[in-house]
Formats: sequence, C-alpha cells, structure tokens
Amino acid sequence: MMRESSPQLAGLRQRIARLTASGGFESRPADGWLASGYAPFDEALGGGLMIGRTHEFFAADALDATSAAAFAALVALRTPGKAPLLWLRTTDAGRRTGHIYAPGIAELGGDPDRLLLVETPDPKMLLACANDAIRCAGSAAVIVESWGKFPLLDLTAGRRLALGARDAATTLLILRLNAAPVPSVAETRWNIAATASRELEANAPGAPAFDLELLRWRGGPAGMRWRLDWNHDEQSFGHNFGDAALSGAVLPLSARRAMASHGAAAA
Repeated sequence: MMRESSPQLAGLRQRIARLTASGGFESRPADGWLASGYAPFDEALGGGLMIGRTHEFFAADALDATSAAAFAALVALRTPGKAPLLWLRTTDAGRRTGHIYAPGIAELGGDPDRLLLVETPDPKMLLACANDAIRCAGSAAVIVESWGKFPLLDLTAGRRLALGARDAATTLLILRLNAAPVPSVAETRWNIAATASRELEANAPGAPAFDLELLRWRGGPAGMRWRLDWNHDEQSFGHNFGDAALSGAVLPLSARRAMASHGAAAA
C-alpha cells in the first residue's frame, strides 16, 4: 500500500469512508459506460465513456481551457448516485483557469456538495495525490487537472493510474490544459473547443456548447467529431444545432483558432 501522499488526501479518505459507512450515496456500477445522454454519441462509442478507464481531455488551444474543464466537470457529474467526485489540480492551474464556482455547478444542474477539491503545489505532488485518489473506495470519478507540459505523467505513470482506475472501477478524467497531445495509455483522448450556443428566446444566453474531436480510441477508430450542448433540465448532453453529427473534415475550426494558426505560421 502506498503511503499517504498528503494530509488533504488522508482527510478525503476519512470523509469518503464515513459516507460509505453511513450509506450517504448509492454504489456506482463496477463496469459499463458513462453515457452522455445523447444516444448517437453514446452508440458511436459502444455505450459512452468506459467506467474504470482513463480518458484524456485536451483544450484545442489555451483559450478553450475553461470549456475543456467545464466539459470534464459535466461528464463527471453524469456519474450515477451521489458518490464523491475528486478534483485534483495544481495551484498554477488554479491561478491560470480560475477557481471552481460552486453556485455555477448548481446552476448547471450539478450537486456541488459531491465535489471534493484538492490543490497541490507542484506536478510531482499532483501525481502522487492522483495515485492515492484513484484508489479511494467510494469515489465515482477523479479529475486530474494540469497546465502545460507534464513530463512526470509518462507511459509508466499513466499505466499505474490506469491500473488503479480499473481495479477501483473509478473513472479517471485527465484534463490537460495548454498542452499538446502525446502518446498515453488512455482509453480515449479528446480535443475540446467552445462552439457557438443555440440561440434562445429574448436573446437569452444559450446552453454551454462544445466541439469535440476524438483523437484516439483504444476500442475503435478515431477521427469522429461532435457538437454537443448541455441540457440543464435533463442534466445531460444533447445536440440542438439543427444538423447531424459532423466529421472532422466537415466541421470548420473556430475563427480564433484559424487566426492563431495563421499568426504562428507568420512568425
């Protein structure tokens, strides 16, 4: 057994143990899929994101970091029951992307009381905490958020996390912000960008909307591309853009990403 990597994790383990003993949440399934709620998307992946596996989310560019974090949070909130969700991040990521806002989670239909947040001073401690957190009995999902390159998360470290997730039947969502996709043992790997929301009556703000590109899937072909939005009332993802799911060859890049690429080429 690994030693406790931080006092925060020791406290979280005690809190989760108390919830387990008191029956404070429903048990999560040992296997299966974490469905998005949008049938065509879930069917294309064989049921959704596999429970007990590692899934990586990359922001398409630094400006999409908030959207990638929001998508990971909404996926985690789709886990059944009331089991705790552990969110681990470095303090640097917190400074760059902002603090998690509990009323905002409630506004999206989630339960902020499920979320247990741990901030670590550096990537080394983040990885140590992740190895402990993924093995916490009773947690439904673990989000690991980092900013920039994360060389400590190599194939060996990733395999250790993946085995822990599989053994504990806990879904591990690795949120890589301002980082380029690299080889890993993740079950799926995604590029996430914001996309325009569907217009509502009286010019009201639309629901959060996401452009998803499947970069890698161990269970099948990659290259699929989707546009999904979040349904607050149903607490699920949907597709309300008036067209079918699009392939990567059809869905255009956002204007700002095209401009960024043009600027990089000019430099």
